[in-house]
Amino acid sequence: MKEQILNKATEMFLTLGYKSVTMDEIATEMGISKKTIYQHFANKNDLVEASAMLLFQRISDGIDLIRAEEHNPIVEFFIIRDFLSHILKDETSSPLHQLQKFFPIIFKTLRDYQFDKMHDCMYENIERGIASGFYRTDINIDFVSRIYFSGVVATKDAQIFPESLYKMDKLTLQFLDYHLRSLVTASGLEVLTKTIAENSLKIN
Repeated sequence: MKEQILNKATEMFLTLGYKSVTMDEIATEMGISKKTIYQHFANKNDLVEASAMLLFQRISDGIDLIRAEEHNPIVEFFIIRDFLSHILKDETSSPLHQLQKFFPIIFKTLRDYQFDKMHDCMYENIERGIASGFYRTDINIDFVSRIYFSGVVATKDAQIFPESLYKMDKLTLQFLDYHLRSLVTASGLEVLTKTIAENSLKIN
């Protein structure tokens, strides 16, 4: 039952936001009593923390599986983008904003985990890209990894990218195109252009 509660809560948090969803609503959605939830989670904070860590682990494990397939480093970005879009259901900035505002300690812990994971992934991707001739050789890998993380964080900020102007699926694609064009060589640009065309992706 604990796993079922956690899965349902995570689904609802992603759709409606960590603050917006109440324990009563989770219980009603599952057809159980609120008391049953409290038998497994002491309070909402515990449930939110478990949900955030579960989601991070799912994403981390999924990315590791994709990396293990050893795709072209440019193509790998798009495969991971599609995976994230699927698991997060093209989330808006609202759930993350609510997590940051109302559960700041959990948000800080999650952000630290995210940075470490993304920095590691980016470092390995760029090293492979340079070795294969798709990325420039003069790249400061640590700097680019940190800039990439900062950019990803910025795309989730509704004040910078209001949802009325930027839809999440298009925004992530525009950012990815922008990022990769700063790294690629001439041969890498051919791969990037081909990947976008083959997947019928529209930047604008």
